[in-house]
Amino acid sequence: MHGTRDLRRVASAAFVGTALEWYDYFLFGAAAALVFDRVFFPDLDPSTGLIASFLTFAVGFVVRPLGGILFGHIGDRFGRRRALTATLLIMGLSTGAIGLLPGYQQIGFAAPLLLAFLRCLQGMSAAGEWSGATLMAVEHAPAGRRGWYGAMPQYGAPAGTLLSSGAMALATLLPDEQFLSWGWRVPFLVSFALLVVAFQVRRRVEESPLFQRESREKVPVLAVLRGHWREVLVALSATIANTGGLYLLTTFLVGYGTSALGLSRQVMLAATLIPAALEFAVMAFSARLTDRFGPARICVSGSLLSAVTAFPVFLLVDTRSPALVVLGAVIGISMLTVTYAALGTLLASIFPPPLRYTGVAMGVNLAGVVGGLLPYFATQLLVVSGNASWPAAALLLAISVWSLLGSLAAQRRTRAETEARQPEPAA
Repeated sequence: MHGTRDLRRVASAAFVGTALEWYDYFLFGAAAALVFDRVFFPDLDPSTGLIASFLTFAVGFVVRPLGGILFGHIGDRFGRRRALTATLLIMGLSTGAIGLLPGYQQIGFAAPLLLAFLRCLQGMSAAGEWSGATLMAVEHAPAGRRGWYGAMPQYGAPAGTLLSSGAMALATLLPDEQFLSWGWRVPFLVSFALLVVAFQVRRRVEESPLFQRESREKVPVLAVLRGHWREVLVALSATIANTGGLYLLTTFLVGYGTSALGLSRQVMLAATLIPAALEFAVMAFSARLTDRFGPARICVSGSLLSAVTAFPVFLLVDTRSPALVVLGAVIGISMLTVTYAALGTLLASIFPPPLRYTGVAMGVNLAGVVGGLLPYFATQLLVVSGNASWPAAALLLAISVWSLLGSLAAQRRTRAETEARQPEPAA
């Protein structure tokens, strides 16, 4: 890539593909909080059904380390472009298939089993998508602009949230009987159309120039485990607040607001939509700060802000005032976004290029296992504490501090000098 037009093409492909991935992924989370317990676990009481629904949601995270190894191998051995094509197709097709899946009343226990299987495919796909899209953007970017271009895939997260929450919010306007029978399926079926658009955009992107220059390991995962396992742990730690915190403030919060606080589905979906819309501005600001001050400093600052606001966020939600509930979600998600914009650039800097896809994917997806289980644990603690929100706030505080320490460790391990010595693609 040598021109501004080509860089824009890379940025567009990174954004569009990641937006589809997160649309699909977040859509499952919203459905898990609102409808899956009644469609796929109707014989359970409401609290147990919600827990079972979140367990199905968490299954997608359990398989993510395997997906990270698989697509990391493809990305480091055969190219970032091939890996990203595969992740896009698997995610779009599996999500669309959920919209066609019969419920428990039609096929019995096979329904939740098939739902869990499709969720596993989603998890495998997501394991390779974010890492690859971020590396494509960073490795095409000119010096001094890696923070800006490295944030492009991250814009896909709020875009996916807006699309999925908006689609589900429209579906909830239907009468309850129609929503449960067919309305919730429509947003999943839309994934087929979005897949066609995203595939056409992504197929025009050329391979990463850095990948084409570097030598390649035969088995990248073994090389990472032998020589860079510490960096994997650092990547896990730096990422944990974003993966876990985001699902606490979206998936768990929607379920908590509707089941424990008695708020309407529309209010809780608004608490997802409005923060997602504001994420674009926060992310753009954070990306510019990343190029100015470095990704490590921005990640440290964002993790600290998330820790400080953890309890105030849930105190605002507990007021049951729609405006304050939305304000709490805005504050919490905005603090996570400060870190998220800089995270891809930071993680890319701590692994050597021939092992970068595998190393980043392993660290991020191990963090995803922990983060994906947090809505389940928070819901369990909700039952034990008598619907009190302080355990969820304590979880958010703990993972924010964990990410703070991980970002500090990444700052010490950055390979900025090595990157500076490598030839840069011209802007």
